[in-house]
Amino acid sequence: MPRTTDGDGTPVPQRLLAAATRLFAEQGYDRTSVQEIVEAAGVTKGALYHYFGSKDDLLHEVYARVLRLQQERLDAFADADAPVEKRVRDAAADVVVTTIDNLDDASIFFRSMHQLSPEKNKQVRAERRRYHERFRALIEEGQRTGVFTKETPADLVVDYHFGSIHHLSTWYRPKGPLSPQEVADHLADLLLRALRP
Repeated sequence: MPRTTDGDGTPVPQRLLAAATRLFAEQGYDRTSVQEIVEAAGVTKGALYHYFGSKDDLLHEVYARVLRLQQERLDAFADADAPVEKRVRDAAADVVVTTIDNLDDASIFFRSMHQLSPEKNKQVRAERRRYHERFRALIEEGQRTGVFTKETPADLVVDYHFGSIHHLSTWYRPKGPLSPQEVADHLADLLLRALRP
């Protein structure tokens, strides 16, 4: 049975994910070998295969952990007892901040998603669709109640916002002039301006 933690108590799955994330970001998914991952994590191949069935499973989990976090946070915003405009703004800003906080994960995924197995690719698309549908439902709620304009279809509004987010890794720099929260605030304000009647 593989050790579940190392000397400092870090669970082996977390060590493997951290090593895979760093290597995928530096070298690319296709140019990173399983051997390099296990050496960087300080474990054996047996330990990797105990927790992850393949390198493909590691790539999936790199993105899935961020998506799970974002889904939980979106659900909390959507279910909050607040005006719909505030819930949309909070959710729109949060997804920007959590993407920037996990920029390596996001950039790895968008560069390498096409390399997932068809089954994993389908699973990820379903998980992303669930997130987008919940976000769209908030916008539709605002449109039904007259808070937001119906001029632009909710689907297009969602695609517009997430298109911006998916490109963050191409231009955002941690040492740049804007903090993650400032970028989030600007993008959320742009979204709300597009929605107001």
